[in-house]
Amino acid sequence: MEDAVCQLLENKEDISQYGVARFFTEYFNSVCQGTHILFREFSFIQATPHNRASFLRAFWRCFRTVGKNGDLLTMKEYHCLLQLLCPDFPLELTQKAARIVLMDDAVDCLMSFSDFLLAFQTQFYYSEFLESVAAIYQDLLSGKNPNTVIVPTSSSGQHRQRPALGETSMLEGVEASLFYQRLESLCDRHKYSCPPPAVVREVLGNVQRLTFYGFLVALSKHHGTNQALGALPDKGDLMHDPAMDEELERLLAQIPDLVNTVTASPEASCLPSRTPHRAGFSWRTLHHARKVDAESDGSTEETDESET
Repeated sequence: MEDAVCQLLENKEDISQYGVARFFTEYFNSVCQGTHILFREFSFIQATPHNRASFLRAFWRCFRTVGKNGDLLTMKEYHCLLQLLCPDFPLELTQKAARIVLMDDAVDCLMSFSDFLLAFQTQFYYSEFLESVAAIYQDLLSGKNPNTVIVPTSSSGQHRQRPALGETSMLEGVEASLFYQRLESLCDRHKYSCPPPAVVREVLGNVQRLTFYGFLVALSKHHGTNQALGALPDKGDLMHDPAMDEELERLLAQIPDLVNTVTASPEASCLPSRTPHRAGFSWRTLHHARKVDAESDGSTEETDESET
């Protein structure tokens, strides 16, 4: 509501041409459709759970063709796609999502769209929760749990600690039951969004020990995580979107000259989503001018692509 009022005050001269009632109608229609987050600043798209879920769904609908065609992209390439929808999207979040897929290996490796999308969903939607989880994991690794052994010697009765941060400890991770106790308490008191406790319990109940990234991988791939958010279809249906396919066919029918030029490239996959984007942003700044500019920009890109 605060954003709607700010938009109204900032653009009152343009809005006065077609009425305040129409402005609010279009604004809240876009909120219901989830298109209100398109091309907005990062602080806005992460402001509420609904905005985050809307951004996840928009990213999936715009670029699912990447996965449908079997293309593998690097972290930087996925970040470029995110920036098409949110120009100031932080690189750090994309890197963290890539590390979930690659288990903290080199982030310049190729990733499938479905693997990246599910990891990105978990990292983006639960970012504050995962920061707290990382802190708890580091506490457990550093020995803030009972991890002291008394070694009797003839010269000294001093306590010696097991190496908590050595390579062996990093490979083995932490004890799952102790980790779950800490996370259960975190879910009870955390003010931000948390995964369903049943999902966390199931993930940690299937193993004796696990690493931080092992936990993130299991959490991102668990069907309960996806179902709880409700932003994306099941993993088996990620490449299917009948409504968008129908919209694509309608657009191609309106632009017969470009039917043969649409390819399987990521750039081409962006094209079908632009008409819904303009519809969602009809309430934004310079109502009529933005619509004309967006159409002009789209046609320019399409012409350039056809020439190449």
